[in-house]
Amino acid sequence: MMQPSQNRTRAQESRAAVQRLYIAMRHLLLRGSYKPGGMSGKTLMDNLMILRPEIYGSITDNERVELHGLHYVFQRLPRGTEECRFIRLITREGYENSHFEPIVPPKRRRNAYRIDTEEVYIEMTRGRSDIYDILTHLTFLYAEANKIYRNSLDSKGNQKREWRMLAEIVDRERKGEDFKLETAYTYLSTLLGRTYEEITVACKRFSEEDMVNSLFHVTYWLGKLAKEEIEEDKGREVSFSSSLREKTGHHYYGEIWADAIKDILLEKDLIRRPLHIVSANLHSVMNALFAPAATAQKLRAGRSVYDVARSLSQPEGRPMRQLVTKMALKNGMIELHDTSGSNIGVQLFDTAAFDPKLISPELGFQPAETPDDAPVILVMDYAFGEQAYESMDELLRPYHAPNSEKVYEMQVASINIMGKAGILEGIKGDLMIPNAHIFEGTADNYPLKNDFSCEQFRGQGLGVFCGPMVTVLGTSLQNREILEYFVESSWRAVGLEMEGAHYQKAIQAATHIRKSVNPELKLRYAYYASDNPLVTGHTLASGSLGVDGVKPTYLITVEILKSIFSA
Repeated sequence: MMQPSQNRTRAQESRAAVQRLYIAMRHLLLRGSYKPGGMSGKTLMDNLMILRPEIYGSITDNERVELHGLHYVFQRLPRGTEECRFIRLITREGYENSHFEPIVPPKRRRNAYRIDTEEVYIEMTRGRSDIYDILTHLTFLYAEANKIYRNSLDSKGNQKREWRMLAEIVDRERKGEDFKLETAYTYLSTLLGRTYEEITVACKRFSEEDMVNSLFHVTYWLGKLAKEEIEEDKGREVSFSSSLREKTGHHYYGEIWADAIKDILLEKDLIRRPLHIVSANLHSVMNALFAPAATAQKLRAGRSVYDVARSLSQPEGRPMRQLVTKMALKNGMIELHDTSGSNIGVQLFDTAAFDPKLISPELGFQPAETPDDAPVILVMDYAFGEQAYESMDELLRPYHAPNSEKVYEMQVASINIMGKAGILEGIKGDLMIPNAHIFEGTADNYPLKNDFSCEQFRGQGLGVFCGPMVTVLGTSLQNREILEYFVESSWRAVGLEMEGAHYQKAIQAATHIRKSVNPELKLRYAYYASDNPLVTGHTLASGSLGVDGVKPTYLITVEILKSIFSA
């Protein structure tokens, strides 16, 4: 009898660790609090060590602190988290109207409030995926903090000189006083178990972020709190407010968000018009429509959407971006600034108000024969994990107009999902066109009829990969063995992301079970690769695509708009 390979066994262990992590996190959310240094925290840390996620690199190394992972996490946590012994996860509970100054991480749209020197409150309004994501990040931080503490001690358990010198450097940095940078790098090299060169690069990465403290500061405070917990019994604690526990999983914010959109559609008399939903960023559709015309006097006329978009993405393109927004607002664009707490911004484009001379010629736009037939394009910013189900499910429900008995069915003609994803075969910037979504950790799978074909994206200088996409429980919980299993087994997956199966679950419920929207609506899914987690140095922690992301983003955007206008 053939024995399973060691890789397969390792993949099975990893998948079991993911499941245990999520069961533990769900239990802790229901319980209301836990101590990272207690049994519950140890359970999370032990399973994270078994999993060894690619994004957290050297987490299992007893001495080497993971620098890329630290930078990635601190871009997604509120500034000063490393100083706080008490972290409380809350829902939107009125702090936005208080005198506390909101802290917003550079890479994650969530408000946080520093209550005092030891405690921070972090708003969680995007569902369970957001909560599990931050708990994973915190578990990683506590593992690295313990490592820093161990590195600060000599063989006899006494504090090393480097630790005392780091404390002085952090104090001088706080006061704005000068210190010898190269000497400081040397101290960090000892405390973080990394080479001088690695420390130099990491410190520069941290210094480039406005809302992230320096690596000196982060290292000192992580180690300090770990020291106080171990030596002085000053335990750290993560807690969840009762309001958060009550509202999580009940579409509270998704319903408010969707109703606000439908209110505007009704107010502007757009609710009976064909609606095309686009899940994408809040600049690519607007730029694809209006940027060539808006920038014609600033840039050479006749340039393609991609050429103009690349110019707009440069730092000096800010004034031109303002010109594009101004033109769009005068020609049928309506901006909805989110007040629900969902953090999903929305733009509406009334194509009946378009001036055909201003629309990019390559999109093939032609005015509708009558204004009542003119499509409306709804662009919604990226959802996060399970939030995709909540937002799409609520958006596709019939609208019960306030103070009226009227009920409006949503006239959805197409749903278009442009997403960022990790690719399993190609490189950053390549494209993935899915024919199904596989839900990691369950038997759920969602085959789909994708109106996009691989052929329409070939010949553009980018790799195009077609096949199933894996919807993962969290990008922070993927390791090489799990990913290799999905790509090498009979699943033949081409990429991984966090929203596809959630979107598809909501769409299938609306089209085939509730029948609240047209079951024949067009579905278009296309993803571009933000990273390749199987290639060292190409994970999300290695940095964003930057300008290299412009081409795939606009290639997909143009195909979405051409498909909408040709319907």
